[in-house]
Amino acid sequence: QVQLVESGGGLVQAGDSLRLSCAASGRTLSSYAMGWFRQAPGKEREFVAAASRTGLITYYADSVKGRFTMSRDNAKNTVALQMNGLKPEDTAVYYCAATLVRDSSIYFSPNRYDYWGQGTQVTVSS
Repeated sequence: QVQLVESGGGLVQAGDSLRLSCAASGRTLSSYAMGWFRQAPGKEREFVAAASRTGLITYYADSVKGRFTMSRDNAKNTVALQMNGLKPEDTAVYYCAATLVRDSSIYFSPNRYDYWGQGTQVTVSS
């Protein structure tokens, strides 16, 4: 099993930046595709970004493309989400997720992920 712990959330103003981190334990992340999701109050959990197990393939939701960058360091068993140009609509609890893969697949649906962190709150004020 993989245990995931997110950190780095906080309260910022519109236009600011935050860097979220996801630390894994229990298994090496090199065999897992990773994803970032977010959930705002009263809304469903939505896809933010995903990376293949090597990190060579990444994909972003249209709403964050050009502002957010996902990266991973398999040697350190960590995944990061650099968020620039934050907007009030980015306010949500952010989750990292992992799923075991045998190739370079990435997934956009939360249903494809087996392991989740507890989430970290990001609040962007206008």
